[in-house]
Amino acid sequence: MIHFKAIGKLMGGLLMLLGLLMLPGIGFSYYYHSGDQMPLIYSSFVSMAMGALLFFSFSKQDQIIRKREGYMIVFLSWLFMSIFGMLPFLVSGTLPKLPDAIFETVSGITTTGASVINDIENLPAGILFWRSMTQWIGGLGIIVLTVAIFPLLGIGGIELFVAESPGPTSDKLHPRIRETAKRLWYVYVGLTLLLMGLYYIGGMNFFDAINHALTTMATGGFSTKNASMAYFEIPFIQYVAILFMFLAGTNFTVIYFGLVGKFDRVWKSDEFKAYVIVTTLIILVLSFPVFHFSGENLEKAFRDTAFQVVSLLTTTGYVTADYTSYGHGLTILFFLLLFVGGCAGSTAGGIKFIRHLSFFKNTILEFKRIVHPRAVVPLKINGDRVTGKIITHIMIFLLIYLMTFVMGSVVLSVLGYDMITSFGAVATCLGNVGPAVGLVGPLDNFSFFSPIAKIFLSIIMLLGRLELFTILVIFSPYFWRAN
Repeated sequence: MIHFKAIGKLMGGLLMLLGLLMLPGIGFSYYYHSGDQMPLIYSSFVSMAMGALLFFSFSKQDQIIRKREGYMIVFLSWLFMSIFGMLPFLVSGTLPKLPDAIFETVSGITTTGASVINDIENLPAGILFWRSMTQWIGGLGIIVLTVAIFPLLGIGGIELFVAESPGPTSDKLHPRIRETAKRLWYVYVGLTLLLMGLYYIGGMNFFDAINHALTTMATGGFSTKNASMAYFEIPFIQYVAILFMFLAGTNFTVIYFGLVGKFDRVWKSDEFKAYVIVTTLIILVLSFPVFHFSGENLEKAFRDTAFQVVSLLTTTGYVTADYTSYGHGLTILFFLLLFVGGCAGSTAGGIKFIRHLSFFKNTILEFKRIVHPRAVVPLKINGDRVTGKIITHIMIFLLIYLMTFVMGSVVLSVLGYDMITSFGAVATCLGNVGPAVGLVGPLDNFSFFSPIAKIFLSIIMLLGRLELFTILVIFSPYFWRAN
């Protein structure tokens, strides 16, 4: 039996929190005289009122949260955030059509960064800030924030953290889940503030600095400029963005250990080592062909290569150059980066380095098992043996991910879009990246898609952000069977 009353109370608290997070944009509305303060106020009031109704209706209920409740809460949280998070776009008239508002909001909450807005610089300041805030909220996961704060309201839940982070690793900084969530957010907030300061020092105004800091640390990619990061043709800003995109794509527990001086724990991570080595090699290998095709000087070619590689690997989605103009071969290589993703426990989306690493290491070991069938050849990550259950989980995840990509591309093709665009749109939405290839390249957006296609791609973004299993398990018959 699923305890829906406990879920209802938590959803109420979540909506109240979401409403509160809409309020900072009102200050920018008044400061810049953009006239969008009332839509934000209305949207905040509706969210908090609905949240209060749910919360206090179930405030006396026993808070029994098990694994099934955890998965249901995560699924409903992202659904509720998408529904109520689009209110500022609808009420302000920025995106009056429901499919557009849904797409933009889901893209923000899932930190995908794909957009249907053709003139971003013409948006009112408050709405523009809320657009960036949706990515910052979704960056580390609203459920982690909920786990850190809601115990104060009598709500806890290890199950929520597990459901929000369904990857193959479950490192904790502290045995109490609330302390883990709090420390992750200290790192997240601290790096965001530091980045905002660096952007400001580098030449951005305060509004651009805070918006880009929010979306960089979230690996989201929403920008205040139509040209994205290419607008800021300042080497310092772009190198700072590269560094912090890379950090945002790193497991936050690894960052925490580095900040407290436990460097042995940092380099013990096989995933982090693979992340550093692979990223560096790809940048070095691609820099020279980019230098050849772009006609830029070597430093600019290296910077553009590093920026695009890190942006795509970490699923941030910022662009400083059109990588599809470098020839078909390089375009394919950049397209393949959409299927990598950052580290588990980071704000990045995608398949994640840990799954790729486990898959390739296990594949190599399988050759040894074939030659020595009686030998026991275990897969080890970080020096620890990986159980067969986890290996099976990874293999099934990769298979479902591939099937979702293929089936999603077929659906878009049936809806009338060319094959390259269909591949690109599904790959970038499933990986929560932003730009891709075809008609959704780095210089394009998603405004031309039909309403049905936008809703479909929104579902794909949610599937990718919650790493497939969290949503798909709810639709399995086993989830609803009594214990």
